[in-house]
Amino acid sequence: MIGYFGPAGTFTHQALLTLTDAESTPLATVARVLDAVRAGEIESGLVPIENSVEGGVSATLDNLAAGTPLVIVAEVLLPVSFVLAVRPGTRAEDVKRILTHPHAYAQTRDWIDQNLPWATVTEGGSTAAAAAAVAEPDSTFDGAICARVAADLYGLDCLATDIADNPDAVTRFVLVRRPGELPAPTGADKTTLVAWMHTDHSGALLEILQQFAMRGVNLTRIESRPTKKAFGEYCFSIDAEGHIGEPRMRGTLKGLHRICRAVTFLGSYPRADKVRPKIARGFTDAEYAAAEGWIDDVLGRAPKER
Repeated sequence: MIGYFGPAGTFTHQALLTLTDAESTPLATVARVLDAVRAGEIESGLVPIENSVEGGVSATLDNLAAGTPLVIVAEVLLPVSFVLAVRPGTRAEDVKRILTHPHAYAQTRDWIDQNLPWATVTEGGSTAAAAAAVAEPDSTFDGAICARVAADLYGLDCLATDIADNPDAVTRFVLVRRPGELPAPTGADKTTLVAWMHTDHSGALLEILQQFAMRGVNLTRIESRPTKKAFGEYCFSIDAEGHIGEPRMRGTLKGLHRICRAVTFLGSYPRADKVRPKIARGFTDAEYAAAEGWIDDVLGRAPKER
């Protein structure tokens, strides 16, 4: 059973449908999804982790960093595109009252002003709940700004599609499980981790970044997050190109383990965009293997003690 951040009809639900058609269940919060995975109530859970417009999803980042360890085994990239869902037979001029989630309204405000300037917008709990409310026969709302999956779920027509003030907006979701066998390296992978500094001092972040730079590992995301233990105390949530099964990433993680108070490994998994990293000369698996072979040869030729 797979759980996801619900209710049914949300963008997380839509993202899940692109990943699998296995039996799934919606759960009320990100924390509830992750705790259910930890407790063994569900095999895996899908939650949002990053948005190209608004950045990291703090509820997911903080829960993964501080809770009982989980690992990411897959990711989904979903373009953020809304629809105007209405009851069948509703015309554009009939849409006087719109219901949607505050974040959805923030990302469609300009479109509404340009296309439905006479309409008033009410902000509610979720885009899926907005679609459900509009579907009621005696609803006081004429339309919902929601995901297409919500319109389909509640039998609504899409009066307008691809509604988004930023057409390039994308949300990233991750599928998490309890620790176990990791996905095999594909050559286009990502590793997620949290690095905890020993102390806050000049150059502390630089020391962490050097572990990646000196091994040719590129970062795709880094965010500081409060540890929630003391004011001004932060850890760093990081995504990096590569797989723990590769020598350069394995060396990076070993280096971080030496210099950090703690390192939380959150998984190595295939990139959804399948983009392969550009590995600089000296950092390929073959070059690491050649260097190890050379060291073994040197040690084999060293004088033996008598």
